[in-house]
Amino acid sequence: MKAPSVMPHLKPAHINASKDEIAPFVIMPGDPLRAKYIAEKYLTSYKLVSDTRNIFAYTGYYKEKLVTVIASGMGMPSMSIYAFELFYFFDVAKIIRIGTCGALKANMKVPDLVLASKSYTESNFAYSYNGDLTHVSYPSETLNNEIVKTAQKLNLNLTIGDVLCTEQFGFYSDNEHVLKRVPKEIDPIAEEMESFALFHTANSFDRQAATILTVVDSKYNEDFMSIKDREKSLDQMILLALETIG
Repeated sequence: MKAPSVMPHLKPAHINASKDEIAPFVIMPGDPLRAKYIAEKYLTSYKLVSDTRNIFAYTGYYKEKLVTVIASGMGMPSMSIYAFELFYFFDVAKIIRIGTCGALKANMKVPDLVLASKSYTESNFAYSYNGDLTHVSYPSETLNNEIVKTAQKLNLNLTIGDVLCTEQFGFYSDNEHVLKRVPKEIDPIAEEMESFALFHTANSFDRQAATILTVVDSKYNEDFMSIKDREKSLDQMILLALETIG
């Protein structure tokens, strides 16, 4: 699997940073304000290095490790733009996506932590990206193992399993018909909207990527994390990602 060829004169169109302003290790929330929150709370000597389209990117130190925190926006198209630019133009080595998800198992509750073992989508993203007919993409096994070890060190409960990567917000559609079509070998425990594009793009560059998620709602009950908490109160997930990279 190869990354698409692009015209050699192209420069990044969505990240207005110089190459030395982006760290090799990236933490990627979906929400730009969550990126701001992470920088202000966890990083030292940080600075805003990109703000194109209000997708904020901050580079600073977590402990002694230089790290960039940049938002991906929502959905696979947005994720693929930023992941591609980070890998292609800025030579990023690792991206850990930290995001929110809906529970697809009755025993999962708000705010459980999820680590994606693979991502399934009905989308033709892979075919459009580089002609690949697959609908399953995989994270870095090495990076996932590092996350598991870090979770154990921090005494965090982490549920590992398949995720369903959709092209729409589950609660705003009849996602039951999608779930009925999921192949038998896929057993999704949660749904979200970005992981497939991140994993497929990373694999095309032979780089590392992982996705950690926090359950914020469930199809089985009325638990629903507030907008305020989604923006600023996902600290266990944030710390897990930072400690893995740090």
